[in-house]
Amino acid sequence: MALRIEEIRRRVLEDWRGLPEPIEKPDRCVAVPDALKKLLPKLGLSERLNEQEIQSAWKDIVGEFLASHSVPSAVREGVLTVQVLQPTVRYELDRSWKPQILQKLQARFGAKAIREVRFRS
Repeated sequence: MALRIEEIRRRVLEDWRGLPEPIEKPDRCVAVPDALKKLLPKLGLSERLNEQEIQSAWKDIVGEFLASHSVPSAVREGVLTVQVLQPTVRYELDRSWKPQILQKLQARFGAKAIREVRFRS
């Protein structure tokens, strides 16, 4: 019944104005930060942002000497891959420094963001 009344109202207004009544469009505007929060994970770009942040913080996390011999290269499914220039430095990082580096990374970026660190030479 209410639908029929709305239809009659619409037709009367169209006849009176000589034009069809404008159709109200739903408001689909979304704030940019909200859209990015939804869009970045779908595109897999949120991990890319973490990679940039990790690369920026790498020197603070491992120190100047180790940072000059290693570069974080990728984060995939919580696993940070680090490229190391020399096998001896890789061995030292893997055997001695890995738990400390992982702890610092998790403290800074969250335990869910970084679950494991792998060193490659």
